Amino acid sequence: MQKDNFQLSTINYQLFRERLSLILIALLPLHALLVTSLTKVLKGPGNPPWSVVSVWKELLLLALLGIALWELWQKSREQKSWKNILQFDGIDAVILAFISLAFLVTLDEFHSVKAVLLGVKYDLIPLIIVLVLRRVEWSKAFSTKALQVVLGVGVTVAVHGLFTLFLPMQFFVALGYSDLHSLYLPGDSLAAFQQIGASGVRRIQSTLSGPNQFGLWLLLPFSISLLGFIRCIQSDDNFFLRVLNIAQATRAALLTYATLVALFSAGILLSFSRAAWLAALLIVILAVFMRYSNAKAQRYVVRLIAPIIFGFAILAIVAPNVVFRIDSTRDHVLKPLMGIQKMVQHPFGSGLGAAGPAHNRISDACVFLPEGADADWAANRADLCVFAGDTQVQPTDRLCNCPFVTENWYIQIGVELGILGLLLFCYLVYLLTRQLRTAKDEAHTAVLFAFFGVSIAGMFLHSWEEAAVAYTLWLLLAVQLRAEEPDSLLT
Repeated sequence: MQKDNFQLSTINYQLFRERLSLILIALLPLHALLVTSLTKVLKGPGNPPWSVVSVWKELLLLALLGIALWELWQKSREQKSWKNILQFDGIDAVILAFISLAFLVTLDEFHSVKAVLLGVKYDLIPLIIVLVLRRVEWSKAFSTKALQVVLGVGVTVAVHGLFTLFLPMQFFVALGYSDLHSLYLPGDSLAAFQQIGASGVRRIQSTLSGPNQFGLWLLLPFSISLLGFIRCIQSDDNFFLRVLNIAQATRAALLTYATLVALFSAGILLSFSRAAWLAALLIVILAVFMRYSNAKAQRYVVRLIAPIIFGFAILAIVAPNVVFRIDSTRDHVLKPLMGIQKMVQHPFGSGLGAAGPAHNRISDACVFLPEGADADWAANRADLCVFAGDTQVQPTDRLCNCPFVTENWYIQIGVELGILGLLLFCYLVYLLTRQLRTAKDEAHTAVLFAFFGVSIAGMFLHSWEEAAVAYTLWLLLAVQLRAEEPDSLLT
């Protein structure tokens, strides 16, 4: 009787944890919009996102981790065995080594409490998600529900993003956004949108914090819908039909997935995030190679890439500033080189928060203009540090502390945690990719595609910066590394 009560209690905890996870996955892409609007309602316009409101996702994640640890504790006591907690594989070992290294380096190179906490948030929390949540049971039904939620929210976010291309600035200001665009100001509300240089072309960011974040998050529903479309062509009865709640393959199922692929592709394209463009293209190529034999795949890839390259060539000729964006491209070359230089100077690392989004949060907002450019437009913004060439022209009474960003997630890790930290993180990405690649489960493959895409984008961006990308994808990784019965728990 006592054992039955324990099993019932375990199922109840698991059911609650899985439903809480679905809520987190659904709300994460809406975080920037919700927090921006709530901050305006509670504190008035012109304020940065209120931390009391913005930490909801970390609190919800902490609740998930707490429930999981409680389940592990209860199960270990009942079975009088600590196997579930203390048994480690290669993935666990690398994560523990990475976390230990992070704290050792940070103790030796301590900057500030805020910098360290932000470094933990960006660098370590996603790994802790995998370390803890892969040790508890997840129903197979949860994978279906999770992918359904990602697709549903993806449609909402993508459609909203398309509408924002045509909405006036007053609409965004009414929601609580800043009346500026294309600038990140730590002490101000979120920018309404970004534009490509002086072209006036908007980049979609929808409900997320920026167009790059939007493009990278869309890789998740894009991967699911792409794989669903391919699998529906192959079989009359498969996992992705259940995601759509369709009993057998029909023209409607194929049309639905094709429409989703087109919608998410349009969102990624109009984010004008070149890293997301490349990641999406490589996901398609990976899908083709996994579906067909190598010889046939090569022909399909050539047929697929040729019109895409031709289209981008035409775009580059018609609107070169959209594709090449010289200033941005220069940063994507120079900033990683600066990061590598710092790695060489500090091969054992500079500590958590020393680079990337964490350092950006604790630094001044700096704008770099060409030598001799007119900076009068920023005269009424005392919170902006303006440089003309190498000369600081605003403010004149203090030296600015500009953020150290590397435009590369891997080099950022190397700057913070040294060469060893960089090698550990790269090895972890390899282990996770290999494990997902060898699995036959459809959900594993969908998560593999998204993880592969975001990892590729990390070579050009701080791709794991956005919580909606990091928390969702690492949570799904944890689930796919440990998915077990009962099948009907969430039905």
